[in-house]
Amino acid sequence: MQDALFTPVPGFDQPIAVLKHCHDRIRKQICTMQRLLSHLPLHGADIDAQQAAKSILQYFNKAAPNHHADEEDDLLPMLQASATGDDAKLLQQLLPLILQEHQQMDAAWQVLDRQLQGIAAGENTGTGSQLLEQDVIRFAELYAGHMQKEETHIAPMAMRLFSAAQMAQLGDAMRLRRAIAE
Repeated sequence: MQDALFTPVPGFDQPIAVLKHCHDRIRKQICTMQRLLSHLPLHGADIDAQQAAKSILQYFNKAAPNHHADEEDDLLPMLQASATGDDAKLLQQLLPLILQEHQQMDAAWQVLDRQLQGIAAGENTGTGSQLLEQDVIRFAELYAGHMQKEETHIAPMAMRLFSAAQMAQLGDAMRLRRAIAE
C-alpha cells in the first residue's frame, strides 16, 4: 500500500473530523511559529520568515475565529441540549473552562499578532526581528491543553450523543459560517 501524498480534508458531512482537522492545522501553525524563533536570530525577517508569518497570521486571524465560533455557537450548545447524566455533569465542568480558554487564547494571540505583523511586513529585517519566546510558549501551552480537553472529552461525547440529523445541522452551520456552497 502506498502512502498518500497528502491527507484529504474531511467534508462538512463529518463536522467532528473537520474540527479535529482544524486542531491539526493549529498544531502545524504553532510549530511554524516555534521554528521562527530559531530562524529570526540568524536570518531576521527574510522572505522565508515573512511568508511563514503571513501564513500564521492568515490562519489565526481567519480560520481560528471560525473554529471557536463553531464550538461556542453550535457544538457546545448542541451538546448542552443533548447531554444527560454524567455527560451533562462533565460538560457543566468543562464548558466554563473551554470558554475561558478561548478568551485567554484570543488575548495571547493579540500579542503575537502584533509581533508577526512586523515580521510579515519585513520590518527589522536584521537579526533583531522580534518574536518573543515566552509569548509563543504561552500560546502553544494554552492551545495544547485546550485541544486535549476537546479531543478527549468533547469530540467523543458529540460522536456518541449526536444523531445523524444533529451532525448534519452542525456541519451545515460550520459550512455556512465559512460561506462555502453546498
